[in-house]
Order: sequence, then C-alpha cells, then structure tokens
Amino acid sequence: RDKKMDCIKINIDAETNTISIWNNGRGIPVVMHKDEKMYVPTMIFGHLLTSSNYNDEEKKVTGGRNGYGAKLCNIFSTKFVIETGSKEYKKHFKQTWTNNMQNASEPKIKDFSSDDFTKVTFCPDLTKFKMTKLEDDIVALMSRRAYDIAASTRGVKVFFNGEKLDIKSFKDYIDLYIKNKEDDTGNSLKLIYENVNERWEVAVCLSVSQEFQQVSFVNSIATTKGGRHVDHVSDMIVKQLLEVIKKKNKGGTNVGPPKVKSHMWVFVNCLIVNPTFDSQTKENMTLQSKNFGSKCTLSEKFVQGVLKSGIVESVLTWAKFKADNALVKTSGKKKLTLKGIPKLEDANEAGSRNSSKCTLILTEGDSAKALVVSGFTIIGRDHYGVFPLRGKLLNVREATHKQILDNAEINNLIQILGLKYKKKYETEDDMKTLRYGKVMIMT
Repeated sequence: RDKKMDCIKINIDAETNTISIWNNGRGIPVVMHKDEKMYVPTMIFGHLLTSSNYNDEEKKVTGGRNGYGAKLCNIFSTKFVIETGSKEYKKHFKQTWTNNMQNASEPKIKDFSSDDFTKVTFCPDLTKFKMTKLEDDIVALMSRRAYDIAASTRGVKVFFNGEKLDIKSFKDYIDLYIKNKEDDTGNSLKLIYENVNERWEVAVCLSVSQEFQQVSFVNSIATTKGGRHVDHVSDMIVKQLLEVIKKKNKGGTNVGPPKVKSHMWVFVNCLIVNPTFDSQTKENMTLQSKNFGSKCTLSEKFVQGVLKSGIVESVLTWAKFKADNALVKTSGKKKLTLKGIPKLEDANEAGSRNSSKCTLILTEGDSAKALVVSGFTIIGRDHYGVFPLRGKLLNVREATHKQILDNAEINNLIQILGLKYKKKYETEDDMKTLRYGKVMIMT
C-alpha cells in the first residue's frame, strides 16, 4: 500500500448494475512492459497469469499474490473499465473490456499532471450468478466490505455512495459489534483494546454466548474463519486467564484452555508478511506464527484489563454450575430398597411412609456396628439402621466439589438418607422426603 493513499471511494448503483472503486494511492505506471510488450495496466487487469507478486522471496504485506482477483472480476463482468493517473509518468490511462474480458478497446492515453489515482468500474455479469439484478443482500454484503476496509486500513477515509463512513479506527468498528450488548448481570460489555504496534491491533471482551467468537483481518482481508493469527493472540490471552482461574476455582469443575477460550470474543487487525490461506476465499489464514514478520507482545496493562473484563467471573460461574449439576446427579431419593452399599444394615421401614420414625446409627468401624446389631434383638430392626464409618469423615464444609464427588462414604450417606443437593430440610414435610428421620452418631 502507498503510505500517501488516504482515501477510498466505493459506489454501488444497483439500478444501473455498476460498481466503482477509487483510491488516491500511487497511480499504476503508464508504460509498456518490456517483456509482455503491452501497457502495465493492460497486463495487470486484462491478461491472465501476470502479477507483480509472484516472488515469494520478497516480503509483502498485501493480500493477493497471483494476480487473479482483478482479472476474475473482469472475466465475470459485461463491462470493465480501468482508469489511472500517474504523476511520475505524467500520463492518464483508460481502457475498457466487454463481454467477459473477451473484447478490449485500445488504451486511451493522455498527458496528466494532477494527483495520482486509480479507479476500477465494472458491471457484473448477473447471468453468471443466476441473478437479474444486484439484490439487496448482495449490496449489503458489499457495503459491509466498505466498513471492513475503513476498519482495517489505518489512516484512510472511506466513502460509500458519496457518504463518509463514520469509522475512524479499528476500535470504532469493534464498537459496532458490541454496542448495546450486555452480560448476564445487565452491564455493558467491557472491551479491552490495545494498539500493540504498527502491524497489530488487538481487542477482547466477554462472549455472552459462551462460544468463542472472533473478528479478524489480515492485510485488510476479512478472515471470517480466523486462523493462526487469531490463535496466536487467543492462546496468549488464555494462558494468562487460566493462571488466575485455577487459583480462584475452589470447588468448581476443572477448567481447560478450550473452555476459557469459549468465553472470549477476540478482535484482531494485523499485517502479515506473505500470508497463506486455505482457499481462494481467504477466510482462514494458515501461515505459521514464526513467519508472521512481526511480533504481537501484549502489555501488562492490557492483560490486567482482560483479567477484569468479566471473563474470569464468567468461567468461574460456569465451573461452579457444572460442579453443582454433577452433585445434583449424585443426590439420593426416597426408596424402600438400596443396593450396592456394603455393610449397611437398613431399617425395615426406611424409605417407607413411616421413614420419619426411623433412625440411622453411624458407628466408628465394624466392631461398634456389631454392638449395635446385637442391640437390635431388643429394639428391633423396623425403625433402626446402622452404617459403619471408616476413619475420619470428610468435612464437606471446606471440601471441593470434586472431593465430595470422589468420596465414597459421603456419597453412601447421601443415598442412605435420601438427601438431595441444595435442598433445605426445615419443615416436617421436608423431613418426610428422606429415608430416615433421625441420625444417631455413636462414638
């Protein structure tokens, strides 16, 4: 890109099926190409397999590399016009192609002394796309691209159909996405933005959908499926978040990098040297990070901002919710017969309509249990059961969800008593939902 270029004008006239793009960057050289024996603009826009970007050894931060884009536009148009003015060569050039690039007019060249510019005007061949007119959704898609250019091309004013777009920066563009969006508590999303260097802009906020979202550009190309540039930034952020989450996640389900990432909405605008993509649509950037040609080093201020953006709290809430659900699945219920609990001597009426009259006796070990069982000959087994405990019982008040889930004795007691997780037993009716009405600790 010519650093002096600071204006792009895009016009779409659906009624006349005409689209034009103009910029005030350095004009195309209006000279005969020494090898191809034709004018350079003619070669660039009207002949296949000709491009200035073939040399992969040369480091470029442009989008195209093989020269297909403009030529394919010409091929799929009923009319295609290129105009350029070059102050360096003091010439103005204009040439027109029709009938899908099959017919070319003679170039019109005249003296030129104004400011450099280049303009492309074309009429899409709608029949090739099984269309009869430029439909509203196609125009909307093209207008979206105008906003993309305004966001990703620093220092450039973009006009769309004569009106200047109110997008002065990448951050302005991001605001269009997150404006009026709120988190689960009703607060506006908190965006953390950083202009890392002249080649990297990064921002992140909470993804309220709890699915990873990304908006990214590589050399002003919208990478709608992301790629390694997005992974590079996301992985750095996830690493920082995970360190804090692991310290704060007391009692919650274990959280890994993919789950942290699912709570993030990442925005990246970058310039990559000779980027590669997985298809001609260039939706997914595949170049390895070691070949980016620049570094994206996030500042401590940015990292601290991300830690306070609500992502940590969102992940912790999810972890606790998952852990609570896991505990709910282990809840007991009122039933007459229990199976699979070794050494339990169940009361005959446990789990019945008379369960509230039953008492569960907890003993320290098998010898104490034997003493209780011998006493059943006197008090009977209808309203009394016994269960021996092994060693020191887990203090669930301070235990994590995982410790509770993994503790066999606690889970056995939950099943024996018929306890339900998070239920409070405060009334007589509450107590009637249990398998036992009382617990006696015999120590």
